[in-house]
Amino acid sequence: MKLVCLGFSGGELEDNYWQELDDLADQRVLVASEAELGKNTNADGLLVKLGAKVPKELIDKLPNLKYIGMLGTGYGGIDTAYATSKGITVTNIADYATEGVAEFTFGILIEWCRGVSRALGLAWDGVYEDDHHPGMEIKGKRFGVIGLGNIGMRTAELAQAFGCEVSYWSRTRKPEAETKGIKYQGLDDLLANSDIITLNLALNPETEGIINADRIKKIKTNDTIFINPSPMELIDFKALVTRLKQNDMVFMLDHSDEMTEEQLKELKLIPRCKIYPAIGYTTREAGQLKKRIYVDNLKNYLDGKPSNKVN
Repeated sequence: MKLVCLGFSGGELEDNYWQELDDLADQRVLVASEAELGKNTNADGLLVKLGAKVPKELIDKLPNLKYIGMLGTGYGGIDTAYATSKGITVTNIADYATEGVAEFTFGILIEWCRGVSRALGLAWDGVYEDDHHPGMEIKGKRFGVIGLGNIGMRTAELAQAFGCEVSYWSRTRKPEAETKGIKYQGLDDLLANSDIITLNLALNPETEGIINADRIKKIKTNDTIFINPSPMELIDFKALVTRLKQNDMVFMLDHSDEMTEEQLKELKLIPRCKIYPAIGYTTREAGQLKKRIYVDNLKNYLDGKPSNKVN
């Protein structure tokens, strides 16, 4: 197998992982961009990083291609339907950051509810009482989880531990979650009824724009907290901005590295929008597991037992 690593500089993986890839491939080539493919269009395998675009046009440039491996969860930039029609296996990395993302969700939720950073700044400045900014408790709130994969399920479990009334929507019902007291609601009802909402869906053609303008309007107006540790392409951006300007909900996100400067400038003008760097999935533990799965996906494909196949 000839393996092309598109958009890689070499620093993305430690030497031991590169060595494993070298042991699996007859030849491995790092290519900075599509324009620099040159003589490497005879590749059998293509490795790409999160956010990479692999449209039909690129696939057609690689007539021998049989495998595409995504170093990340989201694969919306890959034309999986066309890859399938060409007999190409596409894999991603699922479930490597379950704990990190779920814990991050509650970290920023607590930060908003209790103003921890602001309070720390007050104490630093010699102010040791703060009776003017009462916090909000998480216990007793109606907590809605959109997408009950591993991250969504772990988020729901933590919400239950905080004493929330937890509901979920997923494209398929999850009986095992319902036996634990996590109630199913239709998506529109969940948006209308929840005090706190988390969006935990992977980006793909079926989920892109799922939180559309009509659904954004359904979010209740009593200071709902909406946390999105998932790609922003899941949400109608213009409709979100319009709603946030009403100043009746809070919105928090961490996929800011995938957004345009224009989008970020718009959101920064809205006090109740909190923008974080892409740190939800960046724990030491998640980073190592991600790389392990990436290499194992290729190994399993070559063994005839593809793992994390998305098409």
